[in-house]
Amino acid sequence: MKTGSQRDFPQLIAELEQARERISDAGRQDAVARQHARGKMTARERIAKLCDPGSFREYGGLVKAIEDNAYNQNVDAPADGLVTGTGLIDGMPVTIAANDYTVLGGSLGTIGMHKFIHSAQRAGEAGMPYIMLQEGGGHRIQDGLDSRHFAMGFSLWNVMAKMSGWVPIVSAVMGPGFAAATNFSAIADFVVMIRGKSAMGMAGPALVKAGTGETMSIEDLGGAHLQADQQGIAHMAVDSEEECLAAIRRYLSYLPKNASLPAPRVLTDDPVNRRANELLDIVPTSLRQGYDVRKVVAAIIDQGSGFEIHPTYARNVVVSFARLDGQAVGIIANQPMQQAGMLDAAACEKAAHFIAVCDAFGLPLIYLIDVPGFAIGSKAEATALGRRSGRMLYELGCSTVPRLSVVMRKGYSGAFCAMNGGRPSFDADACYVWPTAEISALSVEGAVDVVYRKDYQNAPDPAAKRQAMIDEFKQHLGALRSVEHYFIDDVIDPRDTRAVLIRTLKDCPPRHKTHGFPKHRSISPI
Repeated sequence: MKTGSQRDFPQLIAELEQARERISDAGRQDAVARQHARGKMTARERIAKLCDPGSFREYGGLVKAIEDNAYNQNVDAPADGLVTGTGLIDGMPVTIAANDYTVLGGSLGTIGMHKFIHSAQRAGEAGMPYIMLQEGGGHRIQDGLDSRHFAMGFSLWNVMAKMSGWVPIVSAVMGPGFAAATNFSAIADFVVMIRGKSAMGMAGPALVKAGTGETMSIEDLGGAHLQADQQGIAHMAVDSEEECLAAIRRYLSYLPKNASLPAPRVLTDDPVNRRANELLDIVPTSLRQGYDVRKVVAAIIDQGSGFEIHPTYARNVVVSFARLDGQAVGIIANQPMQQAGMLDAAACEKAAHFIAVCDAFGLPLIYLIDVPGFAIGSKAEATALGRRSGRMLYELGCSTVPRLSVVMRKGYSGAFCAMNGGRPSFDADACYVWPTAEISALSVEGAVDVVYRKDYQNAPDPAAKRQAMIDEFKQHLGALRSVEHYFIDDVIDPRDTRAVLIRTLKDCPPRHKTHGFPKHRSISPI
């Protein structure tokens, strides 16, 4: 017999459903309407759009915000402003943490912080990609101005550092994402922003005004034009939330669930032996003429399989995921349309990060070389290029995936080595050259002017003598000469590049054993 205090299952379940209704979008229609009026989806709508239909399972939705001081009493914070859970993206299990901007501007309360940390730990332990959908005001002031809470610090960065290279980490900044959100993005492998809506930075406009006296708009302080196009903190900027979520799905399609698994392979009807006849028209034989290397990439890879990373930043180098006979690979190519393809500090950082991502998740690296050298001069030195270039070399030296290179035209100076040129440089699996290749320690014209200036100045016709010396040296730089000592594997017909790369990859092991020294870790130049 039931007592007066007992309730049956239907009553208990009804109370549970009411509690879930109160935190849902359907139960908070006014807040949802305000978010829609901003032209934005809610956190749960974004998750539903990102994940396979019906696959997301939320956890921690029924938590309550802490109420333990005079300023956080009666705070209405459903799920404490953070939606966490697991779902599927194209069948791949993922963990998601999404700030809910409709709850106190997406700020993180103390319980929300615990949820954030736990979601990352869960992703790491389960070996699944970790996705952050960020839009919010950082640490909630009502909780943060209390040493009892903030004395714990915030261990998410520690967890993310340990996850890095184990599972893919993605940050989508879908609104203001200042302070901690920017630091989370800094550790992420892939960061995408939305033009006109997203912003990142170490502090928002109000704190900047209070701390420095500067008055700046959100867009000028940390908009996508700055962080994606100029600073390179974000890897991509898109025009809508739908494009942002689609970019995440596309990015993950090239990667395994975690580093213990091979990258996913897809079926393709693009023939292995397809000849890229258009390459003979795309790439001029004259080393002084530019061309768009993205057209070269498109001609070689499986048709339509390219996904360029950092497309608007450091455009003098192109880095892109792609597929060769269905196998996911990473492409690094000099871009002669920008600074003649020279490597400056931004290009080196861009390439170095991409090398690390590909190596972490087992994607072979394909280098397409047409590089006149590293940038020189006072402007280059002001960017600490000496160390930035070192990081590109360092990441290549640390990599264990198959590495192939093709010298299309110029392969000059140490930049040739940084682009995986010459098989002995970094134990490359194979290095090829086109008949148009020209390999040298430095530009012939510059070398003649530095070393042989007196020789040609003292000649009866200095200009003729100088040109004769240049022509003589250039006869020593060609493709056929480069293979004579077997530091290059072969001279290949440009039209056969696709077939040669695919066949070479089939002979490569998934990973190379490291033959280093008995150390605990390497030390990055940056």
